[in-house]
Amino acid sequence: MMFQSLAVVGATGAVGRIMCRLLESSSVPFEEYRFLASARSVGRTIEFRGRNYPVLELSPESLKGIDLVVSSTPDDVAKDFIPKAVEMGCVVVDESAAWRMDPNVPLVIPEVNPHAAFRHRGIIASPNCSTTQMVVALKPLHDFGRVRRVVVSTYQAASGAGVGGTHDLIEGTKAALEGRSYTNTTFAYPLAFNLIPQIGSPKQQGYTSEELKMVFETHKILEDDSIRICPTCVRVPVANCHSESILVETEKKITVEKARELFAAFPGMVVVDDLNAKRYPMPKDCSDRDEVFVGRIREDLSSPNGIAFWCVSDNLRKGAATNAVQIVELLRRGEPSATK
Repeated sequence: MMFQSLAVVGATGAVGRIMCRLLESSSVPFEEYRFLASARSVGRTIEFRGRNYPVLELSPESLKGIDLVVSSTPDDVAKDFIPKAVEMGCVVVDESAAWRMDPNVPLVIPEVNPHAAFRHRGIIASPNCSTTQMVVALKPLHDFGRVRRVVVSTYQAASGAGVGGTHDLIEGTKAALEGRSYTNTTFAYPLAFNLIPQIGSPKQQGYTSEELKMVFETHKILEDDSIRICPTCVRVPVANCHSESILVETEKKITVEKARELFAAFPGMVVVDDLNAKRYPMPKDCSDRDEVFVGRIREDLSSPNGIAFWCVSDNLRKGAATNAVQIVELLRRGEPSATK
């Protein structure tokens, strides 16, 4: 299918605004663009490639004549409008969690499983932010040595909880420094000078919904349910960029040197790894970047086939907007290699 027209749904939101910037600089253009959002954004304009576009209210009418949709909305909105869009002939790249585990919907990271995008039945899902960066890092190790077990602890930024999460961090920090009270709008506890070891709702066996997303989404993307994954997800007082401490056990031993080589050669990854020089990925250096950064690469002292590393990525970019836009570009190009 040749895609000629693109609609951005949720164009005025935090992730939607980044999508618009990325699409503006993309080398894969469309003949027509449309920008949609909720009723409260109608009347605003979006400057895009030298033109001012009115923000239209999301409705079936506003999607008429559109081939491809990239969407960042709450799950309930995605559940409602996406089937209607597909019925109208649109292909939808969805950033929400609404369709990720639907067996008929491919869950795609273009560097990892581009072929899956071409199996779609009208909907393509983009993974959870914490899953995305981990799976990008796991893929070269899995291809070389077959990953058997993963223990991951996440250090997730306030921006992962949306604008309200960032507001809680900034305003809560100001209040704490000034010795006054602050009422959180998003988090159950103060995030300033604190860690919250729960992201998402409680699920089975004491895990949270965020943690189980990392398990089930990884299995789906890598097409391997045998990988054992033990996640712990923690909200930390960092404005942007998720960090992860990852321990991987592989069937075939991978040395530090080989792991570094595999990471460096994999698309979308950057190795920053020199402990003596105090060089390793940190959120302050990785914000507004599209890559997945790894460092602190070392062999596991407790397992002969274990490799440990530190992983950082911008959760609003590669963890959300960038990945979705990369799927859009993949579909627009229709890469022959992706369909093999």
